[in-house]
Amino acid sequence: MQDTVVVQMVNITKHFPGVLANDSVNLILHKGEVLALLGENGAGKSTLMNMLVGLYRPDSGEIYVNGKLAEIHSPQNSMALGIGMIHQEFMLVGNMTVAENIVLGMKGLQLIPPLDEIKAKIRELSTRYSLSVNPDKYIQELSVGEQQRVEILKLLYRGAQILILDEPTAVLTPGESRDLNEIIKKMLAEGKSAIFITHKMDEVMEFSHTVQVLRKGKCINIVPTNTIKKIQDLANMMVGRDVLFTLDRGPYHPTGTKLEVRNLTIKLPGSNRAALENVSFRVNGGEILGIAGVAGNGQQELTEAITGLRRITSGEVLINGKNLTNHPPLDVIKNGVSHIPADRGKMGIVGDMSVGDNLAMKKYRTRELSNHLVIKKNKMRSFADRLIKVFGIKTPTRETCAKFLSGGNIQKTILAREMDNCKGILIAVYPSRGLDVGATETVRQNLIKQRDSGSAVLLVSEELEELQMVADKIAVMFEGQIMGILDVKDATTEALGLMMTGVSRRQA
Repeated sequence: MQDTVVVQMVNITKHFPGVLANDSVNLILHKGEVLALLGENGAGKSTLMNMLVGLYRPDSGEIYVNGKLAEIHSPQNSMALGIGMIHQEFMLVGNMTVAENIVLGMKGLQLIPPLDEIKAKIRELSTRYSLSVNPDKYIQELSVGEQQRVEILKLLYRGAQILILDEPTAVLTPGESRDLNEIIKKMLAEGKSAIFITHKMDEVMEFSHTVQVLRKGKCINIVPTNTIKKIQDLANMMVGRDVLFTLDRGPYHPTGTKLEVRNLTIKLPGSNRAALENVSFRVNGGEILGIAGVAGNGQQELTEAITGLRRITSGEVLINGKNLTNHPPLDVIKNGVSHIPADRGKMGIVGDMSVGDNLAMKKYRTRELSNHLVIKKNKMRSFADRLIKVFGIKTPTRETCAKFLSGGNIQKTILAREMDNCKGILIAVYPSRGLDVGATETVRQNLIKQRDSGSAVLLVSEELEELQMVADKIAVMFEGQIMGILDVKDATTEALGLMMTGVSRRQA
């Protein structure tokens, strides 16, 4: 790592309605350095980075790039300064090719871009950084790991010297995460720099040179990574309390089958290709069945089919022995199913409604909160306040619009509503995605509580460690099929990783 400062953010302050997101934050990034930016949900990490890439403007403070005061009003300004960001949700167009996505929106391109030259440069960059991607393939044909490579290539093609990576390994297999580490090392060797936002403590220790911790919008610590003795110390620094990395869970005692899926097949619209093909499994009461696999291998279609959000081509969904195949979502809810969806923004909340109203969405029909057609406002307010406290939702008031919360606190709002309303079956899709270590610990404890209360829990997660810690059995999905179901005691990281790439249980 060299001593040259490439980015300096000085006394950056940013307000949103009712929220002080960043409070006089300073940040320094050196050439050839990886800076890990840590903090709880709502600590201000993404806001700070969004100002560096021109999506927001600071209320006060200054940004210097390569020693010069920078005026960053848009992502085009930041890219011109050599700064690019890979967001957790990829910014790619599915029905365009890799090459088309990489040059999409670039200024100075000819009316008919010289695609042969563009592809040649992409291949050269792919070889140099071991980013194996076919420039002629369509984005929708690529795995999630390949799509991330396209995002990295897009920044490298445009000359980025400073890369901001937001939760870059959240959707990768263990092997793809190791590949990303090697790619970052190659970029650092050329003098590039990176800011790494993650909640995975082991990645911080492996990838970074320096750790900067934000809490409630303020910088509370900056330390060299090699001075941190153990992951526990890093987690405690981040959340301000002791964090447990183990769960106190006893043996599970399964009762009768609560959720059964039989030969479930879903054909994609306008295609003969199946998103799901002959998927079958059972989940008992008092049991957690984990679903492992890289995102995009049928997990979302599976959970949407169970909860009535997607039409099933063939097969059956039985809830407590009742056939609810292709029934509307309200029927599924009335039969005791709670659902934490994969897309929290589009399906989990109504952004323009208050936090309190979002929390009451599953309860407003009940006598607890309403009297036939009249909602009991006092009951609803006390109900919302209770869930905000129990689940640690950071919000100025219960009346704040949900869209103004951080991504992690939006997730907590959904978790609170669905877990509180669970009546026997919980479908949890990436429930800890984007949550800090403290919130993740709480989520996992609540999943165990649901199991121990007799509920059947279907847990979809990309975190193998989470599945191994929480689930009783683990099913692995690949290209719409189940490669096998393992008892958790037999589910090693190596076996699960192989099955996630299409190897059957017996071969693994």
